[in-house]
Amino acid sequence: MIQTDQNQIREFADKRSKRAEAILQKGEPQLLDEFTYLVPSQFDSSKKYKVTHIDAYSCECQDFERRCKGKGLYCKHIKAILLFEKLKTSYEVEEKIKPEIELIIEKPLNDCCPYCSSKNIIKFGTRKTQIGEKQRFNCKDCQKKFVLSPIKNIKGNAKLVCLAMDCYYKGLSYRDIADQFKQFYGLDLHHETIRRWVLRFVKVMEKYSKTIQPKNVTNIWHADETMVRTKKGNRKVGADYEYKWNVMDKGTQFLLASEVSGHTRSKKDAQKVMTEAYRQNGKIPYQIITDKLPSYQDGIRKTFRNWGNERKVKHTSILGRRKQINNNAIENHHTHQKEFEKIRRGI
Repeated sequence: MIQTDQNQIREFADKRSKRAEAILQKGEPQLLDEFTYLVPSQFDSSKKYKVTHIDAYSCECQDFERRCKGKGLYCKHIKAILLFEKLKTSYEVEEKIKPEIELIIEKPLNDCCPYCSSKNIIKFGTRKTQIGEKQRFNCKDCQKKFVLSPIKNIKGNAKLVCLAMDCYYKGLSYRDIADQFKQFYGLDLHHETIRRWVLRFVKVMEKYSKTIQPKNVTNIWHADETMVRTKKGNRKVGADYEYKWNVMDKGTQFLLASEVSGHTRSKKDAQKVMTEAYRQNGKIPYQIITDKLPSYQDGIRKTFRNWGNERKVKHTSILGRRKQINNNAIENHHTHQKEFEKIRRGI
């Protein structure tokens, strides 16, 4: 009986998602203020429904009032808003990072003249550099000579940059990476050059990672906080430590959110990391496993309106190690993270 009810709920949810796509195909929702949208009806173009989002989503349609309210379900109008915001955010971020992504591919997307954008170009000898020879080109239209390099204003090429980033996140220091390039590739690169590569392209990676929607995620999250050493403190007196919060999906072990809260572990800090995980995942989880820190309970309540009859998320707080329910997955992540930070003596 319970399995039948779950199948019916899943079937209704799929139908509402398809209807939400049909609504967006007719036009975009109208934004009234920061918390309110007007969503057109699927069949009657003259009729619109008001969707609000302050702490939770609500709609004035009959489907939401009768079947969804208080059950953690969304009507087709709310699903249309969620899909619209997701597509809008993905488009905005994609437009911002597209030029940067083009920098780290091995071959330019368009082999054309950088001066006049003409594709009437031919090979014109090579140019010797410290990292080897680079192919020169000549434009037959403007008679300019140039090198088609995917990364501009940088000493290196795409392969070297990717290799340096890979070595850095595998635990090597900047000087170790520079020494590896000198031994195996005969390249004399300063460690500060590699540091600038990491600082430049880590921003591109961060923007791109936020556009990734994890697939085959489960409805169970692991959340935990840990102390990380920073380089802000006085080395003679003692190191400075701050708290870092992480939320991970149980099945895929995809890191949904990672936030640094400074020296505090308040409920606002817990709410912030839960909100970021919810934004990245796109749906409310069934269960969140944490330790006994009281801030998690308040943070989950405020993020998902998890109180009274509208309790949507099962919060399991554990102490120590348990066989059936544990937080070992995210504890293992913290172990690898601290090994990375130990080499650098802080972050």
